[in-house]
Amino acid sequence: MHILEKTFIILTICGCWRPNSWTSLYKRILYHMYTVFIFVLVNSFTLSQLLDIILIVDNSDDFSDNFYTLLAMIVSSCKMFSLLINRNNIAMLINILMEKPCKPFRLNEVEIYHRFDKSIQTNTIHYAILVETTCISVAITSLFTNFNKRILTFRAWLPYDYSLPILFYITYIHQLIGFIMGSILHLACDGLIFGLLVHIYGQIEILESRLRRITHEPDILRECILQHNRILKFAVLINEKFRFILSIQFVVSTLVVCFNLFQITKTTTSSAKYIQLALYMSSMLTQIFFYCWYGNEVKLKSRQLSNNIFEMEWSTLDSRVKKTLLLIMRRSTVPIEFTSSYIIFMNLDSFVGLLKTSYSAYNILQQV
Repeated sequence: MHILEKTFIILTICGCWRPNSWTSLYKRILYHMYTVFIFVLVNSFTLSQLLDIILIVDNSDDFSDNFYTLLAMIVSSCKMFSLLINRNNIAMLINILMEKPCKPFRLNEVEIYHRFDKSIQTNTIHYAILVETTCISVAITSLFTNFNKRILTFRAWLPYDYSLPILFYITYIHQLIGFIMGSILHLACDGLIFGLLVHIYGQIEILESRLRRITHEPDILRECILQHNRILKFAVLINEKFRFILSIQFVVSTLVVCFNLFQITKTTTSSAKYIQLALYMSSMLTQIFFYCWYGNEVKLKSRQLSNNIFEMEWSTLDSRVKKTLLLIMRRSTVPIEFTSSYIIFMNLDSFVGLLKTSYSAYNILQQV
């Protein structure tokens, strides 16, 4: 049984997950070298943008030109760092889904698993198309407008003079590859978290399927109790291991949407620039919307569990089984919720709040 297969392919591409087949020493060393290369590539590009803002930028227009891209690259660097230090935890989370009591056995349980896994893989592909279309639009716009003028795609402070053709080509390629790899890191981390949230939803549905069989198979009750405990533990682990990333993501998304609005209103010369900014805005909003949507769905599904148990034909069961079901119902009254910095909940209300906050910040910028 494969879980989030396409997501792990993306994780492999960005240097955060060594292929399982690469077990020999030289292949492990080779992949470690590739990971270091991607890490240096992304962080050197991010650092050059940061130093540009600190050392060179002296007006608001130049600051806003690079700031929203810098924020996205900082988040991608943080996501890569988080993925690297959490590789063992990610493997542990996947193993929880592949082992008893979470592993599906019956045909209907396997169908539930495949339905949700296919759903998240399809959404990941669509999300990847949107993000990489944005990157391609940036690259094409730069090639037609900046390349012949010897202007880099992004502002940057560099410790050398890149006016020489060979240095310009190297720097230009470095920026584009760094930007693309940063976007792939976003895809990898986001797709992983989205996928784990969807599988929590699927596990609750599998649990409900098993609970409906209790009237005919009372012995399955113990497995249901263990699965419910495992689902709650699974959700707590995701919250703990990825809370740092979620916190940064919400703050940066608000700032990026704000500065993107500012950029769109002040862009008057190029329709290509409008398209580029619109795609960038769509990617950022889609990213944060997925976090909020899936978090909201898990919350509603976990809360609905108690109602679904109540609707079962459990009046004929013995008192021990009834007490156990009541215990599960009581625990389900406290829904599974994912938070950012213990303050912001990942739900649709938070998404609406983010849009309102971004628009308010944009109005303040306009007045300034």
